[in-house]
Amino acid sequence: MQGFNGIGWTKAQTDHKTLMQKAIILLSGGLDSTTTLYYAKNKGYKCHALIFDYGQRHKKEIKSAIKIAKLTKTPYQIVKIKLPWGGSVLLGSKGQVPRYKKMRKEIPPTYVPARNTIFLSFALSYAEAIGAKHIFIGANAIDYSGYPDCRPSFIKAFQNLISKGTRDQGIGVRAPLINKTKKQIVKLARKLKVPLELTWSCYKGGRKPCGVCDSCILREKGFST
Repeated sequence: MQGFNGIGWTKAQTDHKTLMQKAIILLSGGLDSTTTLYYAKNKGYKCHALIFDYGQRHKKEIKSAIKIAKLTKTPYQIVKIKLPWGGSVLLGSKGQVPRYKKMRKEIPPTYVPARNTIFLSFALSYAEAIGAKHIFIGANAIDYSGYPDCRPSFIKAFQNLISKGTRDQGIGVRAPLINKTKKQIVKLARKLKVPLELTWSCYKGGRKPCGVCDSCILREKGFST
């Protein structure tokens, strides 16, 4: 796809193409996806959000995503799906969300099998249906949990899938945060005036963040001095 560099459009093409073009945003209500929404809006895209209810134990993130979509006047769809085969401690109530003092290199049990592949597939269908040319995902491959579907190679592979198996081959996947550290993401979020107090990252979904799951640790890393 001409102009796509495996992570996103080149700056020149972005400046030329963005003004009020439709874009699909994968919005979880967390720091990264919310910053991605504000980034896309700041670039002039007409955003449509997809919020997924996939049986995650931390359903509180869905409420955060809805609040953020309403605050930004972003049309949104809630997609409810079931993954009855499990494969992650985030699905259902079985299994313990691990407590970490520091991040580890292996893929953690919070990984949901093929989650971003599933989400991007829904986003691609939505994009084709409404004529959107862009799909935004808040994937990050620097300060992250080690999920294989958050890497640039995965984004590039999905882009190739679009070119091989869709009617509208001009749809581009954009991951503007993929090569940023958490501190850089927080800095960008503040610059874009993201309502950080509305975002939710904790995997346990309690009244307050647990502070010990890998998502909480990564978020804290972004705000640390």
